[in-house]
Amino acid sequence: MKDEQYPALFRSADAASNKYQRHYLNLIKTEYALLFVASVLSLSVFASSIVYATATLVLGLSAAVLLTRAIGKPEQDWYKCRALAESVKTLTWRYAMCSSPFGEGDQTKARNEFKENLEKTFKSNSEAASKIASDWSAENQITAEMTRLRTLPLAERKDFYQQHRINEQRGWYSRQAAWNRKMSTRWVTASVISYIAAASLSVARIVQPEISLWPIDPLIVVATSIVGWIQIKKFNELAAAYSVTSQEIGLINITLEHSEDVNSFSDFVVEAETAFSREHTLWIARQAN
Repeated sequence: MKDEQYPALFRSADAASNKYQRHYLNLIKTEYALLFVASVLSLSVFASSIVYATATLVLGLSAAVLLTRAIGKPEQDWYKCRALAESVKTLTWRYAMCSSPFGEGDQTKARNEFKENLEKTFKSNSEAASKIASDWSAENQITAEMTRLRTLPLAERKDFYQQHRINEQRGWYSRQAAWNRKMSTRWVTASVISYIAAASLSVARIVQPEISLWPIDPLIVVATSIVGWIQIKKFNELAAAYSVTSQEIGLINITLEHSEDVNSFSDFVVEAETAFSREHTLWIARQAN
């Protein structure tokens, strides 16, 4: 389903999560950039009281950015809002597929069940709820697409779930695993090159001490910043986790072929959504550590 076809609560939590993620990563990038600028200004070629004062100011700004990140903890808001969004998404698919506890029977009862579960999810994620925009409550929580999917025959619901949930999730995890492996290789290579360059310049400075401009400190800042970025992004860890999840989804998908009645399909959706929720819970825990 498209984002606009999910409940308004999902869209608001998703937007808030993306906002805090960007804020968190931008703070880190700014901190690293300021440290790099300070290291360049500290080079002997720029020796002057004005430059040194500027370098001191830049270091102070870097410290201010660090404190802003440490006190504000935007990464925690990112994780909490993402957890709320994914919880709502899971409920949405279970409702749209007429899965337990939102069976095919009384539609009014199913709608009330969904409303109650949505409220419980909202209250159990109160910290995230306080971070999202307040205008979500004025929009639909049960969209026309969700209602339409519930009215489809079982065979069409199975096909829709297969194409737009199972296959989409499996493809997403596979792509993310490959992307994280590629990014890990690139950033590690960049870090090694930076360290080698810094070491080479250190040797060259010994051989030619008459040359005053040796940008060793900026290279060290670049190398250590890259290491920090790798640790923050956890490329290798996520690549392994996403690869495992993609394989798990493939194994779960086998069960769908044998879900020939309403009850077995309901059980399948519950199993699949539980697997998706479990992976996301583990992702939140890995990011928080």
